Amino acid sequence: MPESSPSANLAPALSLQLRHVARCVRAVEQGQSLSDLLPQVPAGLRPGVQALAFHVLRHLGQARALVAALAERRPDAAALALLHSAVALLLAEEGASPAYTAHTVVNQAVDAAKQDRATQRAAGFINACLRRFLREQPALMAEVQALPPARWNHPLWWIQRLQQDHPGHWQAILEANNRPGPMCLRVNRRRTDPVRYQAALQAQGVGSRTVGEDGLVLDSAQPVERLPGFAQGDCSVQDAAAQLAAGLVLDRPGAERSRRVLDACAAPGGKTAHLLERADLDLLALDVDPRRCERIHDNLRRLGLAATVKAADAARVADWWDGRPFDAILLDAPCTASGIVRRHPDVRWLRRAADVDQLVAIQRSLLEALWPLLRPGGRLVYATCSVFRAEGSEQVAAFLARHTDAQLAPSPGHLLPGNAGAPKEFTDNVPGGYDGFFYACLDKRAP
Repeated sequence: MPESSPSANLAPALSLQLRHVARCVRAVEQGQSLSDLLPQVPAGLRPGVQALAFHVLRHLGQARALVAALAERRPDAAALALLHSAVALLLAEEGASPAYTAHTVVNQAVDAAKQDRATQRAAGFINACLRRFLREQPALMAEVQALPPARWNHPLWWIQRLQQDHPGHWQAILEANNRPGPMCLRVNRRRTDPVRYQAALQAQGVGSRTVGEDGLVLDSAQPVERLPGFAQGDCSVQDAAAQLAAGLVLDRPGAERSRRVLDACAAPGGKTAHLLERADLDLLALDVDPRRCERIHDNLRRLGLAATVKAADAARVADWWDGRPFDAILLDAPCTASGIVRRHPDVRWLRRAADVDQLVAIQRSLLEALWPLLRPGGRLVYATCSVFRAEGSEQVAAFLARHTDAQLAPSPGHLLPGNAGAPKEFTDNVPGGYDGFFYACLDKRAP
C-alpha cells in the first residue's frame, strides 16, 4: 500500500489513531513486524495509522532519548509506547511543518491515554511530560543530538556497522533511510510498454519518469486502485533496484538465454513475475512458507503468468529437486533487509546485531546447497536487500574462495539507499534513488 502523508485521512479522531499507533509501536519493540500488525487495524483507520506509524518509527530513536530525558520514572510499556508516539508526532520531517499543532497532539495523546485501560492511570503523567517537552524543546533537542541513536534514528550497533562497511557514505545511507522512497512501477511487457503506460498515467494526471528497461518512477505515490490497468496486470509495484534481477539472470552476453530457471526464495513473487514477463521459461519458484506461496500464486494470476510453485526449504534439496540441472538460479536470500528501511521503517528496530551472523550462515548454506544444481556454463545470481557487507561482498568473496569453478561476472555489487556512492549507470532517472541492494552474478565454469 503506498504511503500517505500523516495529515491524510483525518476523519477518525487523532486520539483513536494514536491508540492503534502506540499498540503497533509497542509490538514492534517486542519483535513483531509492522507488516503483520497493520492488517489487524480496522480498515477505515489503517491508512492513517500506517502513515502515523511510519512517521513515529522514523523518529523513534530521537523520541526514546527525549522521553528518557523527560521522564523521572520509566512508565510501563503501554504508556511508554504512547508517549514515544506522541513525542515523535511533535517532531517534523526535515523541511516540513508538523502534521498537527503541538497542542492538538498533546490533547489527543492525553485523550488516547484516558480511553485505554492499559494507559488510563498514566494520562496525567503523559500530559506532564508532553507539556514539559513543549516548554523545554530547544534545550532537550540539543541535549539528545549528542546521542547517535537520537541523531540518526537507528540503533547504535547499526550505525557502527555502517561506519565500518561504508566509511564514506554511512551518513548518506542513514539520511536516505529516514526519507520515504519513491513509488516505482514495473510495466508488464507482455501487455504494454513503459512509454504507452506512461502516457496512460499522464492522462490521469500522474507524472513519471522511465527507469531501466521496464520501470517508471512516479512523481507522487498513488493507491494501486488508481493505476490504470493494475487489476488486469498492466503493472506491478517494485523498486528499481529489485527490477535489476531479471536482466542479470536472463541477459548474459555471449550466452544462450536461460530456459530452466529456479527462483529459490521467491515470495511474494515480484522477481518471479518479472522473469516470466521477460521470457518463456520453465520456472520453479520456491518458498519455505506455504502462506507466502499463496501470494506468489495471487501475483502470477493477476499478471496472467504461470510457474511451478512449491512450498519447500531451498536448502533441503532432496525434498524438492527432480535431478535436472538449472540453466540459471536466482537466490534472493533471507537477509536483514537493511537496504529497504525507508519502505519498512520498523526493520531497524526489529533487528539485533546477532541477527547478521545468523543470516550470513543461512545465506551460506543456501549457496552451498544450490550451486551443485546449476549446470556448467549456467549462472547463479545472488541477491540480498541488505547494505551490510557481511551479507554481500564478504559473503561472495568467501564463496569464490571455496569454489574454484565459480567466476564473478560483472555485477552491480552494493547499491546504497538514495544512490550514495553508486556508479552513474545505476543512478540515472531514479529520483530518490534505489533501495539498498546487493547483486553478484556467479557463472559456473564448464569442465
